[in-house]
Amino acid sequence: MKRPKLSAPFPWFGGKSRAAPLIWERLGKIDNYVEPFAGSLAVLLGSPSQAHTETINDLDGFIANFWRAISRSPDEVAHYADYPVSEADKTARHLWLVKRRKKFTSRLQADPDYYDAKIAGWWCWGICCWIGGDWCSGNGPWKNVDGLLVHIKNKDPGVSRQLPILGNVGVGVTRQCVHSTKSHEGKYLYEWFAALGERLARVRVCCGDWKRVCGPSVTVLHGITAVVLDPPYSMKDRSRVYVLDSGTVAAECRDWALSVGTDPRMRIVLCGYDTEHTMPGWTRVKWKAQGGYAGQGDGSNINSSRETLWFSPHCLGESQESMFGDFSMHKLKLF
Repeated sequence: MKRPKLSAPFPWFGGKSRAAPLIWERLGKIDNYVEPFAGSLAVLLGSPSQAHTETINDLDGFIANFWRAISRSPDEVAHYADYPVSEADKTARHLWLVKRRKKFTSRLQADPDYYDAKIAGWWCWGICCWIGGDWCSGNGPWKNVDGLLVHIKNKDPGVSRQLPILGNVGVGVTRQCVHSTKSHEGKYLYEWFAALGERLARVRVCCGDWKRVCGPSVTVLHGITAVVLDPPYSMKDRSRVYVLDSGTVAAECRDWALSVGTDPRMRIVLCGYDTEHTMPGWTRVKWKAQGGYAGQGDGSNINSSRETLWFSPHCLGESQESMFGDFSMHKLKLF
């Protein structure tokens, strides 16, 4: 039975939804799936079938918490995400979230069953109202001082102030539901989150360094394994949207991928810009992204034509017959 198309309920810079069909054609049928940089989960949600074992991870606690919460309590997350656009509420909730980042991320990392539905819903609602990067980064001069919003330039975590997105329908999370006739109805939001919760019910959600989910116990121990590496790109013009980017992650991913890519049990996809990696023996395919936050006036679509995928030697070749019908490569515009 064909799986219904699912997508994240929030915008994500660098999402791979357009590349997902090509990625799955090259991955083929697998036993195990690992996504060390979860983000919007575009590749996992675009899978034509569910692997026996699936593991996702993200160092950002807000992202890991959202996927963990929606897999456990989708209705509760939808309740907190279902809210109209409000500039004052956006600023107040932003401060509230930033203040809690460190402590609740530590709990996520210590307890695999912990999640916070309120944080998940408010984070999702806020990023849908936000323009560009820096949502919940803690980089900003506005602080909560004794219950008052105060402009102070110091090292304490704060937020920046900006108008919410007003250039389109502008109704928070539900503004993403443009493909549905129920796009302004709370009912659809609950149905959407429930469908995501059902898909993720058996997915293991980790929060921490990417290497923790790339060892043999998480990968080849479970059979033929697909690993999709979509790290923060090393290019300076991209790193500003990644709050926790160390600047070396992309190179570390490349080195790891090359070290294990010859294992016939591994099918690895590395994402990056066209000149970013040299991968001997790997297949290199360019594709065009939608342009990230370009629709929000950010102008960050200048690199959309530089997007590149590198497939490890044991991924399926282009000439091999697709197992998935509609996921044929000829349906994706490549360079």
